[in-house]
Amino acid sequence: MFRIDFNKLRFLVCDDNPHMRRILRTLLHSFGAREVYEAEDGATALEMFSHAAPDIVITDWSMPIFDGLELAQMIRQPDSKANPFVPIIMLTAHSEKRRVTLARDAGVTEFLAKPISSKSLYQRVLNVVASPRPYIKTRNYFGPDRRRSPNSGYIGPERRGHGESETIQQPSLLDKAKVTG
Repeated sequence: MFRIDFNKLRFLVCDDNPHMRRILRTLLHSFGAREVYEAEDGATALEMFSHAAPDIVITDWSMPIFDGLELAQMIRQPDSKANPFVPIIMLTAHSEKRRVTLARDAGVTEFLAKPISSKSLYQRVLNVVASPRPYIKTRNYFGPDRRRSPNSGYIGPERRGHGESETIQQPSLLDKAKVTG
């Protein structure tokens, strides 16, 4: 087992509720994070994303101007000058399967239902740092591999054919955040 040095990671927290932003900031600080940037809407979050270059984005689904789903889609533009590989953790009080699927298809890395706990937030951050999934680029999608477990026997209707996708292994945050010694 290894530990993660949260002090080495930059976070962008996007939520229109100031109380929720304060909770997230407090939890991240309790884990050891020092650089936590905050945005109250999707437009401000996108601007901060470009300037602050966060290592992890934590965004609410429902926000003014544009929501967390739209923010994820804008971040995941593969030709973007900013980092399209940044892990995105989506927060929402609405965790129906349809919403989880929409978030996954927008390129969201992890999904976290509200109300959140310290343990659940820590686990999602640990997942994106310690177990990064490869990124997939197809004609209609760019983001983390939506398949969490390798199942080479899958033959369903949405199976990617050979040559239709490109797998990209992004730099691991673990190299940056792992406690050594």
